[in-house]
Amino acid sequence: MSAPGAIPGDPPGGRRALVVWGTGVAVYFVAIVFRTSLGVAGLDAADRFDVNASALSTFSILQLLVYAGMQIPVGLLVDRLGTRKVLTLGALLFTAGQLGFALAPTYGMALAARALLGCGDAMTFISVLRLGSRWFPARRGPLIAQVAALFGMAGNLVSTVVVARLLHDVGWTATFAGSAVAGAVAVLLVLLLLKDHPEGQGPPPATGHRGASFVRRQVALSWREPGTRLGMWVHFTTQFPAMVFLLLWGMPFLIEAQGLSRETAGSLLTLVVLASMVVGLVYGQIIARHHAARVPLALGTVGATALVWAATLAHPGDRAPMWLLIVLCAVLGAGGPASMIGFDFARPANPPERQGTASGIVNVGGFTASMTTLLVIGVLLDATGGDYRTAFSCVFVLEALGVVQILRLRGRAARLERERLVASRVEAVHVPA
Repeated sequence: MSAPGAIPGDPPGGRRALVVWGTGVAVYFVAIVFRTSLGVAGLDAADRFDVNASALSTFSILQLLVYAGMQIPVGLLVDRLGTRKVLTLGALLFTAGQLGFALAPTYGMALAARALLGCGDAMTFISVLRLGSRWFPARRGPLIAQVAALFGMAGNLVSTVVVARLLHDVGWTATFAGSAVAGAVAVLLVLLLLKDHPEGQGPPPATGHRGASFVRRQVALSWREPGTRLGMWVHFTTQFPAMVFLLLWGMPFLIEAQGLSRETAGSLLTLVVLASMVVGLVYGQIIARHHAARVPLALGTVGATALVWAATLAHPGDRAPMWLLIVLCAVLGAGGPASMIGFDFARPANPPERQGTASGIVNVGGFTASMTTLLVIGVLLDATGGDYRTAFSCVFVLEALGVVQILRLRGRAARLERERLVASRVEAVHVPA
């Protein structure tokens, strides 16, 4: 007898599923350590390559550009080649990028190395999501995705603590070249332990020509689903405030606009990461038990973020009180877990052979919003002579755009999802034993 809430044809889960999925998560963890290692090495990079702040910020923006641009191609690759091959390629690329960054003698070569790292990094998360959907029952999907993101946040913490200490103790080349060993281990783990799907649970064999027409059809069919578009806009609206804060502008805002020391500002950034880890577990449990909570959780997170940002920026005087900054960072930490909800709209809207493509479309949302906000804040800071209140006000514009789209699509997506669930259960009843 099926477990309550099970969907006919669900994967069984179990110990083997944990080993395979855990292998994919380990690769994602290493990718996050590599992705965020520059965040603690910014001053060292500026000295090593003799560049100013604008050139230094290009590292982060380029990495996001590459990551976002690769999402749909990576989704297509996962659908076509399978998770094992894509994760192997991704681990090889981000390891080569990290090693190249360690040895690069010039700014241009270092930039190329970060782009290579971004390519490999872009292949990891969609692959991990695919593993979760192929190896675990659908009712576990939200929690599995949130736990995967939790390990990503742990990678961010490792980068903050371990990489920062190593840079101080052993220097640039030894730190980055040494960390590349973890990438080599990740490649080995994938080759030894990872399998695309359980026995008898593979997708139907592909038929027909797999050229440009196939690619266009995969993307068009995924985009046509309201659930895919709803997932993209949820990701767009919820992810970018925390991403922009952690990746580039949080530290300058806290130090220059709020007058905090570097150590105190760093502690507040760590709070964002810790809050994200806690909220991720809570959101995953809630959604696994109450599927209808997805939209309220997403919109509630957006509303709370907008409210706390407004209170911080509009606070009388030059600086907000510490308690308000703590609340701001804690609330920002909910953005990452809320963005994961977007994938849970796209998954039931698409068949197994389009899961990678649909996930890629969703993942484009948040990173597009993050890139846009990174650039707009920089432009506004230059135009206003460093007025952070004006610069950070652009956050409300993107949040408003996203909320309008979420409200527009949520009804159609929910109706189609209910119809598909009923149809799958009716079909299962009529299938001979």
